[in-house]
Amino acid sequence: MGQTNRYESPLSSRYASDEMLYLFSADKKFTTWRRLWVALARAEMELGLPVTAGQVAELESHINDINYDVAAVEEKKLRHDVMAHVHAYGAQCPKAMPIIHLGATSCYVGDNTDVILMREGLLLIRNKLVRVLHTLSAFADKYKALPTLGFTHFQPAQLVTVGKRASLWMNDLLMDLEEVEYRISTLKLLGSKGTTGTQASFLELFDGDHEKVKLLEEKIAKEMGFTAVAPVSGQTYSRKMDANVLATLSGIAQSASKFATDMRLLCHLKEVEEPFEKNQIGSSAMPYKRNPMRCERICSLARYVMVDAQNPAITSATQWFERTLDDSANKRISIPEAFLAVDAILNIYENVCAGLVVHEKVIRRHIMEELPFMASENIMMDAVKRGGDRQQLHERIRVLSQEAGKNVKDLGLTNNLIDLIAEDPLFNMSREELTAHLEPERYIGRCPEQVTEFLQQEIAPVLAKYPEALQGSDVELKV
Repeated sequence: MGQTNRYESPLSSRYASDEMLYLFSADKKFTTWRRLWVALARAEMELGLPVTAGQVAELESHINDINYDVAAVEEKKLRHDVMAHVHAYGAQCPKAMPIIHLGATSCYVGDNTDVILMREGLLLIRNKLVRVLHTLSAFADKYKALPTLGFTHFQPAQLVTVGKRASLWMNDLLMDLEEVEYRISTLKLLGSKGTTGTQASFLELFDGDHEKVKLLEEKIAKEMGFTAVAPVSGQTYSRKMDANVLATLSGIAQSASKFATDMRLLCHLKEVEEPFEKNQIGSSAMPYKRNPMRCERICSLARYVMVDAQNPAITSATQWFERTLDDSANKRISIPEAFLAVDAILNIYENVCAGLVVHEKVIRRHIMEELPFMASENIMMDAVKRGGDRQQLHERIRVLSQEAGKNVKDLGLTNNLIDLIAEDPLFNMSREELTAHLEPERYIGRCPEQVTEFLQQEIAPVLAKYPEALQGSDVELKV
């Protein structure tokens, strides 16, 4: 990364993948504009308008060699980006120049391209979600029976397993995947609606033939790979579409941030850590530090996406009648950057999950510090079976637990609840009998079975559905 004298988005230089960067590049945008102009011309020719096969062929031959210099000159003169590119395209296609953009308005290329790019972006995101699920599934299966402290309110609660906790992260992503699939399946092109959505210009071109106007949209949609267009619109497609797509991306950011926050807490506990490379520096001042910088980056980018998702929501709420242009500048920034940020988030997520480090002995030590408290109910039930009074035993354990807790928190001693119970004649149990209750595996419920069932019933079908998502090498981060 060399120094330059112009601002460059960190999403481009540091975080997003090349494939997502290309998707929102000038080349992808303007070649898609040209593909749409070709589709329009071809459909108009097939429906009997004075457009020739030679003109369509000429347009097709110049889809990819965009003359940006000419477009820049034209835009400076015309102050209109679409018309600038119409003239630039026409300079390369003189025979077709008279019929380029025939009957269309600017949103024909602008809005239809936006829908196409969002769908392709969601397809990339979908594949990356599948990759993260695949990576996490191996981790969850490996550690499905390894007991660990569960936490509610970040206070020790009943035991879970390391793999079961991973299944919670996966379930959030599975919900996100379902949302992405829904968005992909329901995205519709704007179609060829004209200046206020009435299709009046096309009805004029086709001499009042409504069927040909409808067929025009169908042909364009089919050529661009869509099965449907917006049933009604103003000049633009409803900006709720943008709001819905970014809400889906925000959901992914929420899930990733929850995972990364859990990981940052686990790192503090020294139980599970993100990968830390041999020459990585955790702090410029404190050489011993191993900061969870990748998970911190996930949280940072996720926060950006969640806030950014408000942009199209506000835009959707404030559009006037058939359209206003206060959406344009905002859309150019908010939508691509949300996709780039979520792309980066999932790249980091997969990278972290592929190298998670589990410190089993630390986990075991933390369990054993708390397990006597958690075993107290089982101990009480055992004492009742031996003839004890449940209410008396409950009160006695409460008192002894407070004493043991004071020893731990106020005196810095180890948890001696088992010793205190063994010394109390009310329980009539030896230390060996009491210690038998301190097997962590007895307190994890159905965690291993739940993980196995989840992986088999929910995750395996997803991985089988998208095998192409799992092809290729492991993700590499730019920084």
